[in-house]
Amino acid sequence: MTPLLPEGFRDRLPPHADTAAAIEARVLEAARLHGYERADPPLVEYADSLGSRLKDGALIDAVRFVDPVSQRTLAIRPDLTAQIARIAATRMGHHPRPVRLSYAGPVLKLRAEQLAPAREWRQIGCELIGLDSVAAAQEVVGVAVEALAAAGASGVSIDFTLPDLVDTLAAGPLPVPPERVEALRDRLDAKDAGAVAELAPAYLPLIEAAGPFEAALARLRGFDASGALTSRLDGLAALAHAVGGRVGLTLDPTERHGFEYQSWLGFSLFVAGATREVGRGGTYTVMHDGGAEEAATGFSIFADAIVATAAPAERRRLFLPMGTAPADGAAMRAAGWVTVAALEAGDTPEAQLCTHFWAMGEARLLRD
Repeated sequence: MTPLLPEGFRDRLPPHADTAAAIEARVLEAARLHGYERADPPLVEYADSLGSRLKDGALIDAVRFVDPVSQRTLAIRPDLTAQIARIAATRMGHHPRPVRLSYAGPVLKLRAEQLAPAREWRQIGCELIGLDSVAAAQEVVGVAVEALAAAGASGVSIDFTLPDLVDTLAAGPLPVPPERVEALRDRLDAKDAGAVAELAPAYLPLIEAAGPFEAALARLRGFDASGALTSRLDGLAALAHAVGGRVGLTLDPTERHGFEYQSWLGFSLFVAGATREVGRGGTYTVMHDGGAEEAATGFSIFADAIVATAAPAERRRLFLPMGTAPADGAAMRAAGWVTVAALEAGDTPEAQLCTHFWAMGEARLLRD
């Protein structure tokens, strides 16, 4: 019987695994060129440490277990952001701000989502620790767009949201009893007009303030009679101006799914051919030991989601028959060829999935 993998897990086979690795390398290189240096935290940490670094939601969907050595509870990271926050707050706490860090690695979810059955993902991203200003957000969104372009994605679009919108309004110009705020956030996210009308009818216009960016932003400005959202809306306008010529833009101000710990800004990244977002980002708060807080901005991309939209990588493999001089093979590899050497007399280019073969001192196309 063929062994089965647990639900939500799968093998990554060639050429898809090679494509995913190439995407990861290109995204990290795009980040490096903007000054983001690579950090590589461990897969597992103490659960209490991992859960203390981000406000609201650092350990959502984390797989936890008791360490047989320390007898303390450990957690397998469900998101790399919390670990980057820990590194910035502790090991790099002395570093001048902002700190620019990039990362890539596997993450594990306790449970899968209905539209995304995988529980293991490779997460790639950048975090700018020390700022959540409009300028910082412009840089991070711009790097995300360049990273997707470097990964070979096309038809890029960004959907912006305002994760703390309801909290800001409920605590100020449109008061809502504290016990109703969570339900109101949930119903606005679900676009449930009937429930919103019962909970807080003044919030109903927010359901209509979603869609193409310019129209949605205009509706939000019309809704914001008190001016409580002016700085946020001006920030969104600046972000749209910075990237609008390169990508499609939409706005859904009450979208909450996937933005459990973000503050004033959140954004989802989409590419042509993908059935759901391929990445998310936004502003958030890093927690230091002793309770001090630090602003941050970042984004994450999931390579598997991009691989699913990519055309299979072109294979150019050169078959080297037995007896080929080692120097000839080395020269062809230096020229960019993938070489596959015959290891026994009966080996053939077809058996080794080669597109070319070495003969008479040159690479020749293998005819079908």
